[in-house]
Amino acid sequence: MDPITTAALAALAGGLGGEAGRHTWQGLITLVRRPFGLADAQVTPGDRTPQVSSGELEVAALEGDPADPMRAQALATALGVRAALDEEFRLLLDEWWQRAQVSSSGGDVHNSISGGTQNGPVLQGRDFSSLTFNMTRTTASSDRD
Repeated sequence: MDPITTAALAALAGGLGGEAGRHTWQGLITLVRRPFGLADAQVTPGDRTPQVSSGELEVAALEGDPADPMRAQALATALGVRAALDEEFRLLLDEWWQRAQVSSSGGDVHNSISGGTQNGPVLQGRDFSSLTFNMTRTTASSDRD
């Protein structure tokens, strides 16, 4: 499994990637909420063995402050430890990470404008939403009679 970077976790928690990024982040939340696959990965109250985090607390903490690198690192660590103890989780986490990398690498934007004068706003970029253009139409002097 490729390591999940803290930068990627922080970016997803911060909403980077638009709708695809939000969908990817929700997928991780759903994954960490799954019960452990191994009965011995969870600890009984009388046992002195440290309990392994599911990752839920770390996800919530990173959502609260996506710019905090320590929170991103805590989530990456929790995911790695849980994956080491729970084979089913490791496989699902690996699938999630592969999909996350594909969705974040797709959609490169290459804009070009050619062919003369544009009579209006030209907007270049990707993933725009809630845009409003308030314009008045003017006619060129050669169009008037």
